[in-house]
Amino acid sequence: MRTYHVAIAGATGAVGTEFLRLLETREFPLETLRLLASERSVGRTLHFRGRPYTIELLSKDSFEGIDIAFFSAGGSRSKEFAHAAAKAGALVIDNSSAFRMDPEVPLVIPEINPEDIATHNGIIANPNCSTILLLMAIEPLRRLAPIRRIVVSTYQAASGAGAQAMQELLEQANDMLKERPIVPRVFPYPIAFNLFSHNTKIDETGYNEEERKMVYESRKILHDPKLRITATCIRVPVLRAHSESVNIEFEAGQRPSIEAVREALAGFPGVSVVDDREKNYFPMPLDASGQDDVLVGRIREDMSNEDAIDLFLAGDQILKGAALNGVQIAERWMRFAPVQNQA
Repeated sequence: MRTYHVAIAGATGAVGTEFLRLLETREFPLETLRLLASERSVGRTLHFRGRPYTIELLSKDSFEGIDIAFFSAGGSRSKEFAHAAAKAGALVIDNSSAFRMDPEVPLVIPEINPEDIATHNGIIANPNCSTILLLMAIEPLRRLAPIRRIVVSTYQAASGAGAQAMQELLEQANDMLKERPIVPRVFPYPIAFNLFSHNTKIDETGYNEEERKMVYESRKILHDPKLRITATCIRVPVLRAHSESVNIEFEAGQRPSIEAVREALAGFPGVSVVDDREKNYFPMPLDASGQDDVLVGRIREDMSNEDAIDLFLAGDQILKGAALNGVQIAERWMRFAPVQNQA
């Protein structure tokens, strides 16, 4: 088996450290590893397979001899360094929004559109976390019957804003319980015991950036530019794992049975059905945290629309919503390009 020279850009962040853990637990065929970050992290040490690795400065010269570069250092860093990495010969798997809507860059969920990997020109984009979790539930249902419209509301954990946001939630919860004043630093408003509209810019349509990402990325991944989809994205005081409430309307007269929906979801790789009506037990972010699979439940007919169903899902934003999907892209790429890899 061929082994690969791998770099992680943004190695000290929440997603970067998850990339590192996954490369170890999934026994990724790795020959050498280079951990890259900004100046404030240079010199720190992270451990991988029992040995220490020193964080190096991320620069345009960091990628000589690298086969695969996982980027999770933010959009501005990706725009600054990803093309240099690709030019050096690395396959860039980018977790930021920098290239997702670039028509020359494939946007990939390996269970859904793996064939798009073959069209890359050095960069493959990892979709937005909420988009990934949604489409993992949508794709098996699209294979049952044509979908006419999707309405989704998200309940997004602090993890989506990074490690510092997760820490802010913990600190604010402690401060509030001790009746100390709350001073937001990462989020614009208190996150502990609160919820608010997703903290991204709202445009003239009234949609925020996160909602627009879900709409446009879904259309690109599914190769359906006319897909009717609308989203409302909300931050909630959950540490890790996003949840989503989804209404799916099928073409008139083609709504599949609930039994068929359950079977399709249960048989789809990366999805686990959690749908116990008797015990009122359904997907929860606490259960989804640390899980590779997206949990799907509350599967029921929409009593207001004979062509629609409702469901609820929860998925780990840092895993399938980010690092795991990126590693799976790399694993699938290794199958797609054996000749190129031997060059």
